[in-house]
Amino acid sequence: MTPSDKHVEILRAVRAAGPVIDPPAAKALYADLHAEMPRGREPVRDIAYGAGERHRLDVYPPVGAAGPAPVVVFLHGGGFIRGDKADRAAVGHYFSRHGVLAVLPNYRLGPRHRWPAGAEDVGAVLAWARANVAAHGGDPDHIVLAGESAGAAHVAAATLVSRFHPPEGLRIAGAFLASGVYNAELELLARAQLGIATPDPRNEAYFGTDFARYRAMSTVALIDAAPFPLAITYAELDPIQMQAQAGELFARLVTQHGFSPRIAVIANHNHLSQVYAINSGDDALAGPLLDFVRNPRS
Repeated sequence: MTPSDKHVEILRAVRAAGPVIDPPAAKALYADLHAEMPRGREPVRDIAYGAGERHRLDVYPPVGAAGPAPVVVFLHGGGFIRGDKADRAAVGHYFSRHGVLAVLPNYRLGPRHRWPAGAEDVGAVLAWARANVAAHGGDPDHIVLAGESAGAAHVAAATLVSRFHPPEGLRIAGAFLASGVYNAELELLARAQLGIATPDPRNEAYFGTDFARYRAMSTVALIDAAPFPLAITYAELDPIQMQAQAGELFARLVTQHGFSPRIAVIANHNHLSQVYAINSGDDALAGPLLDFVRNPRS
């Protein structure tokens, strides 16, 4: 079976499954393609960026960069309670072989660590990147923060809420948010309509069970940052809550906060397949992400 035939088979299975979040199934769909994927430079692994056991990151140096390379910091997803940078090695190799330095961090997880631990860890990774990417071939003045799912939620909070900005200011080239959670209160109050379980295994693990505080932990209600280049995407087959929150975030940023973000639908994919497709030959998400990393102001 050729890679293109394999992609047709995968996307047929994705559409048949519908808007599901099934990490083992998504990983299995791309296992063969990932086993043979093109590789960039080998990463420098498990660099400490903080004191916690999860405060570790991998750096994928760029291939063929003529000068300091653009930098992407990519946060994995996992519903606030799981996930590991090692499962996103394909993302690191994709950017490396396209001349971008990729930083893939782990971060603290619920229920042991609760809001705003994720946003705080994004800030710590950003501080590390500013101080260290030059030594690996990256441009500390061209750092894009990106994340998927829970990773996107953490990047959104860290960038759009000024209390989480570094003392010297945000100073990033841009941020890319793929299928994130931006309104915990919405997911609390509309569980029945959105098909969210009660108790909620992911949100309650990270935001806690003091539901009166959920609005005060919802990024859409806290936005106070000055505009910067931003992209928001969601998958065609994402669960409806991700689609609704992407639209809400986009609308609030445009109408209330002076932003002019990009917004796009990742066609033919679900919540996880869009990410596993990166570096497999399917650039549905990888293409827009790479374009934004290279040219966030275009």
